[in-house]
Amino acid sequence: MPYVIALLGLVAAAYFWISRARAAGHAAQDLAGMAQDVMSAARRFGFRRRYDEHPVDSLRDPDVAVAGAGLAFLDLAGLPTAEQQDALLVSLQSRLGHDRAKAEEAMILGRWLVAECGGPDAALKRFSRRLVKMKGAAALQPLMEVVKDVAASGRDGALTLRQKEALEEISRAFRLG
Repeated sequence: MPYVIALLGLVAAAYFWISRARAAGHAAQDLAGMAQDVMSAARRFGFRRRYDEHPVDSLRDPDVAVAGAGLAFLDLAGLPTAEQQDALLVSLQSRLGHDRAKAEEAMILGRWLVAECGGPDAALKRFSRRLVKMKGAAALQPLMEVVKDVAASGRDGALTLRQKEALEEISRAFRLG
């Protein structure tokens, strides 16, 4: 009888370790898939990372900066809902003239850039400064339209304190006041 119990214990332990290995394999595949999404989005927008500067400073497409700024502004209000992310996607499509696929890829690349900045506060500052360098004052209108759409999709329609501070940072970057 003790041999049967020991054998059952070995089978259970083997099953446990095999299921853990499978779960780790699935997690690795998911990570590789996410990395592939970021890489394909980067290729579509012609993004090439230079290792002597921050990734946001390597941007050449202002639409990616607007998408990243919209994501950062959305994140400042807390964890965004699916409806808020969809509202941002629709806003990018209408305000920047992208089709759904290109707007989604701009959001994917923007999400990665926000993570590279270390959070939405730093990301919004960097995106604002980068937009000023790329397009000057002409970049303010599409940025503010997207930000307005993001704010309207908020939980109660009101801006959080962090979002109000972010608007002040945008005005400083564009030297509005």
